[in-house]
Amino acid sequence: MSTHMWIRQIHRWLSMAFTLAVIANIVAMTMQVQAVWIGFLALVPLIPLLATGLYLFALPYVRRGTRVNEAR
Repeated sequence: MSTHMWIRQIHRWLSMAFTLAVIANIVAMTMQVQAVWIGFLALVPLIPLLATGLYLFALPYVRRGTRVNEAR
C-alpha cells in the first residue's frame, strides 16, 4: 500500500475520532458537566487531521507539477 493510501486511511480514522470527541463534548455540555479536558479532547485528533487534510489537498497539485516537468 502506498504512502498516499496510508495517509488517506489515517485521515479517515482521525475524522471519526474527531466526530466522536465533538459528540462527547456536546453531550457533556447538555449535561452541564464542567470538565475542560472534554473540550480539549477534540483537539487531539484535530491537529493531525489538519496536517493530513492539507497533505491530501495539496497532493493533486504536486502530482500535476511533477507530470508537467516530466513531459518537458
